[in-house]
Amino acid sequence: MDFHVTLDGRTGLSDAVYRQLRAAILDGRLRPGESLPPSRELARRLSVSRNTITGAYDRLAAEGFLIGRIGSGTMVRAEGARAPLTRRATASSPLRPLAIWRRPREETVDAAPGEPVAHDFQIGVPDAGLFPWDAWRRLVARQLRARRTPATYGGPHGHPALREAIARHVGVARSVVAGPDDVVVTAGAQQALDLIGRVLVEPGACVAVEDPGYPPARLLFRSLGARVVPVEVDAEGLVVDALPREARLVYVTPSHQFPLGMPMSLARRIALLAWADARGAAVIEDDYDSEFRFGGRPLEPLQSMDRTGRVLYVGSFSKVLVPTLRIGFVVAPAPLVDALGAARQVTAWHGPLDTEAALARFIDDGLLARHVRRVRRVYEKRRERLVEALERHAGDRLAVVPASAGLHISAFHRERRADVAWLARRARAEGVAVQPLAPYYRVRPRAGLALGYGAIPLARIEEGIRRLAACMDEVFPVTRRARRR
Repeated sequence: MDFHVTLDGRTGLSDAVYRQLRAAILDGRLRPGESLPPSRELARRLSVSRNTITGAYDRLAAEGFLIGRIGSGTMVRAEGARAPLTRRATASSPLRPLAIWRRPREETVDAAPGEPVAHDFQIGVPDAGLFPWDAWRRLVARQLRARRTPATYGGPHGHPALREAIARHVGVARSVVAGPDDVVVTAGAQQALDLIGRVLVEPGACVAVEDPGYPPARLLFRSLGARVVPVEVDAEGLVVDALPREARLVYVTPSHQFPLGMPMSLARRIALLAWADARGAAVIEDDYDSEFRFGGRPLEPLQSMDRTGRVLYVGSFSKVLVPTLRIGFVVAPAPLVDALGAARQVTAWHGPLDTEAALARFIDDGLLARHVRRVRRVYEKRRERLVEALERHAGDRLAVVPASAGLHISAFHRERRADVAWLARRARAEGVAVQPLAPYYRVRPRAGLALGYGAIPLARIEEGIRRLAACMDEVFPVTRRARRR
C-alpha cells in the first residue's frame, strides 16, 4: 500500500504519522489485511528517521490497529477496522450541476436495476449464463499471450480487425451496406449516440425522438443543448407527418420500436428517408436487438435503403452477448467518419484494444453467429411462454402489443388510467420485477407494462405472471369484481 502522509514542521512527526494512519483505518481507507509500507521505506519517502515510523507503528499495534508478522510485514488487523468508508469530497462546495443533471432518473428509467428478485422481467438484459464464457476466455487469453497490443494509444476509430469484422457481420446479418472504413467502434450504443450528437447537434437545434422512446437518448441530446421534441408512434412506427419541420436529427428504433415493439412499416421507412432528404436532416437508426427475430419477414434497415447518405446505423453487442463488454458501433456516411473518430478521441480516445481484438476473432471464427442461433431458440421459447402466461392469467386486463423481435414485450392495460406504477411496486414486493410504460412517454402516457424475458429462466415465467395477476387483483379490485360478474 502506497499510503500518503502529510508532515508539517520538524517536531511531533511520529504523532502525525500515528494520527493519519489511525484515521485511515477508522474511516475504512485502510482495510483489514492490507499491508503498510515497511518502516524503512516509508521513512525514506517522508525524509524522516526510521524511529519516527516505528514509533507510530508500535503505538498503533499496541492499540490493536496493526499486527506485525515475520515475512509478511505490518498490516491492518481485522478488529482494527471500525467503520466502512464514509469520507466525502467537500460537501459544502458552492458548485452545482446544470439543472438538467439534478433529476436525471426520470430519463434513465431502466439504467439501474434494483435488488435481485425471483421473477425478473427486467427489460434489455440478456441471459449471461448463455454466453460462451469458456470460448471467450480462450480468445482473450490468446490475445494477451500474443502481446500484440503496443504500449501506445490506439486509433479512436477502434481496432482495425474489429471494424472489418463488424462490417462483414452487419452486412451478412442485416444487409447493412458498409466497409471497415465506415465503422467507428464505441463503448456501447450510448457512446455512439453521444458522438453523433457532438458531431451533428448544435445548441438549440431540434432533435426529434419517438414517443414513447428511449429515455437515455432524450437526456443525452438535451445535455448537448438540443431542443428535443417527442413525436408520436402508432402501429406502423414513427408518425412521419408529425415530425417538426425544423428537426435536423431524428432518432428512431425501426426494427423493434422501443419500448412498444412494433416494427416501422415499409411505407413509413420510405416516407422518413424522403422527409430527411427534403429537410436536410440526419436519421439515427438504433438497431438495438434485431438479432432476435421470431417471426415475420425482416424489413430492410433504413441504412440499406438510404441512397443519399442520411442514415447513421447504430448497434451494440450488449444484448446479443453481455452488457459488460461495453462494445458498440456506428456505421456512418463517409463525410462523418473522421469527425466521429475525432469526437471519440477527445472524450475517450479508444476502447480496450485486447477486448476488441478478441471480439473480432469471436466474430470471424463464427462463434457469434453460432451463439445467436442457439440463444434465439432459448429466447423464443421464453417469449412464447410469457405471451401464453399473460393471456391465461391477465388477458382480460393486459393487451399484448404485437411484436416479433427483441428481448421484451409490452402490454397495455385495458383501463387507460390504471395505476400501473403502484402495481409494479406491489409486484416487486412479491418477487416480480416489471417496468411500467408511462416513464417512456413525454406526452399522453398510457398505462401498461414492459416485460423482458432475457433474464428470467423459462421455468419461472408462469409463476411470475401468476403472482403479477394476483397483485392486479389487489391493486385493481373493481376490475376483478367486474370480470367475475
